[in-house]
Amino acid sequence: MMKGVSESLSGRIGLMTLLGYSLRELYEVDYDAPFLPTQEYFDTRRDELADISYDAIWKIIHRGSMPELCENPDFDWQMFYGAYLRTYIERDVRDLADIGDSVRFSKFMVAVAAMTGNLLNLAALARDVGISAPTAERWLSILVASNLVYLLRPYSNNITKRAIKTPKLYFLDTGLAAYLTKWNTPEVLKNGAMAGAFFETFVIAEIIKSYYNKGILQPPLYFYRDKEMNEIDLLLGADGMLYPIEIKKHADPMQKDVETFDVLDKISGVQRGPGGVICLYDNLITLRGADKVIPIKYL
Repeated sequence: MMKGVSESLSGRIGLMTLLGYSLRELYEVDYDAPFLPTQEYFDTRRDELADISYDAIWKIIHRGSMPELCENPDFDWQMFYGAYLRTYIERDVRDLADIGDSVRFSKFMVAVAAMTGNLLNLAALARDVGISAPTAERWLSILVASNLVYLLRPYSNNITKRAIKTPKLYFLDTGLAAYLTKWNTPEVLKNGAMAGAFFETFVIAEIIKSYYNKGILQPPLYFYRDKEMNEIDLLLGADGMLYPIEIKKHADPMQKDVETFDVLDKISGVQRGPGGVICLYDNLITLRGADKVIPIKYL
């Protein structure tokens, strides 16, 4: 639409990024503060919690967050995403760029969905689809521009030169990713090889939505991974502090799940705030020091 407007409208237009429904919207929770694992956040969030079961989470992950599928439980999942994919490629993508080979672009989307929750590997994507690396990079930029894919950047400053610079890739609608990778039921998905990656993808997308829905277009979100293979799934930046988060699909987190947080204390100039493990446990409890076990209903 913007391409057809002759004036720039700079300073006279507001832009918001709207993804699929969030858990808060699905369960009609009015709480609107962006997620942050602080005591203040938990104290205020506790007043507006929805009762979300383990099975319900996997049904939501599998079905996705598209409004039509959420509002109409009888709408066929396969039919919806099949039609969505076709119209997306035939209309939206062709408006953004001339992709040329729509069959290979569909195959590219499948390869990207299979990579959700992992470090981006453009060379592998290009090789699997049979396209050049520059084409893979251009096609990925289309998925990012149309808000189907989010690239989570690694945290780095002038001191953390040993950090890995490659971003992690996340499909922002887990239902579409499940359709592309042919996980046809919630039960098969939650017991399958990609269950951990899908759960992590879902949590990351929910946290991103909490920022987007508050009007924050560039959420201060990162991950940490260094050459010694120390990894933290998510870092949230706020007020000069970093808040570390691990994401686990199980319901029995242990102290070893947060031991990697200590690497942040060795980075000069970095202040570490409280963090925790987001998982399918029922209650908010202390795990170690200020780090907590964070039920997914607190997102």
